[in-house]
Amino acid sequence: MIHLNRISRHHGNQILFDNASLQILPGTRTGLVGPNGAGKTTIFRLIVGEEMPDGGDISRSPKIRIGYFSQDVGDMAGRSALEEVMAAVGDVLALGEDIRKMEASMAEPMDEDALTQLLERYGEAVESFEHQGGYELESRAQSVLTGLGIGPDAYHRPVEAFSGGWKMRIALAKILTTNPDVLLLDEPTNHLDLESILWLENWLVSTFKGALLMTCHDQEFMNRIVSRIIEIGNGAATTYTGNYDFYIREREIRREQLEASFKRQQDMLAKEEEFIAKFAARASHAAQVQSRVKKLEKIERIVLPPDQKRIRFTFDTPPRSGDDVVSMENLGKTWQTPEGGLHSVFGGISGMIRRGDKVAVVGVNGAGKSTFLQVLAKRTEPSTGKVTIGANVHTGYFSQHAMDILHPEKSVLDTVQDALPTAGLGVIRNLCAAFLFQGDDVYKRIDKLSGGEKSRVVLATLLARPLNFLILDEPTNHLDIQSREVLLEALQAFEGTVLIVSHDRHFLRSLVGRVFEIDHGRMIPYEGSYDYYLRKQMALQTG
Repeated sequence: MIHLNRISRHHGNQILFDNASLQILPGTRTGLVGPNGAGKTTIFRLIVGEEMPDGGDISRSPKIRIGYFSQDVGDMAGRSALEEVMAAVGDVLALGEDIRKMEASMAEPMDEDALTQLLERYGEAVESFEHQGGYELESRAQSVLTGLGIGPDAYHRPVEAFSGGWKMRIALAKILTTNPDVLLLDEPTNHLDLESILWLENWLVSTFKGALLMTCHDQEFMNRIVSRIIEIGNGAATTYTGNYDFYIREREIRREQLEASFKRQQDMLAKEEEFIAKFAARASHAAQVQSRVKKLEKIERIVLPPDQKRIRFTFDTPPRSGDDVVSMENLGKTWQTPEGGLHSVFGGISGMIRRGDKVAVVGVNGAGKSTFLQVLAKRTEPSTGKVTIGANVHTGYFSQHAMDILHPEKSVLDTVQDALPTAGLGVIRNLCAAFLFQGDDVYKRIDKLSGGEKSRVVLATLLARPLNFLILDEPTNHLDIQSREVLLEALQAFEGTVLIVSHDRHFLRSLVGRVFEIDHGRMIPYEGSYDYYLRKQMALQTG
């Protein structure tokens, strides 16, 4: 379908690709992985023609339809949500109108040759219309919008009324509704809650029949969808046949084999060079020396890719809190609506969070998870009941708005240093490195950082402070897989108490031992792991 052959691409002095090749074949489900800046988004842009290669060529099967979802949704205005999605299939709608006109023409008298030509055009148009799902366009658009969390009550809201995150969902709905032959998804889960992620996962597995190429920071989502991985890095594209977990294992095996081959080659080269140096001045060995020199010139040298080193940072043991960290008694919260009424978010919540607990707060979108965390973090007062914070509890709170308080003109190093004024420069640099800011990256200004990089700065300053109760609202948003693993390892080793909202199932599965579900304004505690909670949910659904 799509072939990138011996592609070369440079951005300034940076070599992204050097004779790299990859293929997208019909029906394949491929994950695109690699470190930030390796060129994953460039691959998408090359495929759709937004960029051109410096060398090599790109071939595409004729008439294939490509759908590309990127993080840049562009401007949206002047339409409702449903109209915006339907606009993405305007060519199909126009084709449907042409079909109706041809049907009307066929009812009129005409000579045999004209009728034959019309019937031929009509057959081609109907075949194309059916292939693109033209007969169920509106119902498909509605189904996709609903699956992504924009229900019938919001179909006709103007797109200007939606926040940036919800506009991303509308943009994703547009691409899915086109039902392309090749679907390119660049971080499709970034702005989705767990319910929408599960819907998208099911849609890709059971409904979508085309080829898929995607990047994604959600490890479990990737594992469930893809059966092939293409790794971008060091100017090359390397293919692995398997899901993400297979890729991690196979990559390690391949690296060990490459290191062994490298060592054998280096030993051989050393012996040959030693012989050449020893006998270069002897006429009796001139032929042998010349033969070995030519042999070395022809050998293709094995080059080891840079080792992606992970620096482990040992966090200080937080001060010990009392056994009872948070006590909730008949807790409730209401918000005033724009119309002046009252909206009950939750009520009647009672319970206890104990020292050392790692608790996930789950629930459908809009259930009140973030509000619940704000109440416990003392960012807003409860409307009813009370929250009692235990003895010697020092609370740290992370929300998506935490990034807004970073000083835009300060560097990463200055920001971390401000949060830990008594720490030495070595400690500060090690902390920055643990959160993937190494070398000159520590001098980057905050306003030049991506959303994921800003999140890492905030998390670094939070985890390094003497806190023993962390309240984390979607800390994994915008973090790539490597950054998520850094955070996960830090929280697993953290000796304090954690309350967390996250839509990353792998993250929750690996961390929490209790689950609080917010459901229809009530809290249901599950005294077990995230897997235990899922099993209980499955049992309830199957009756």
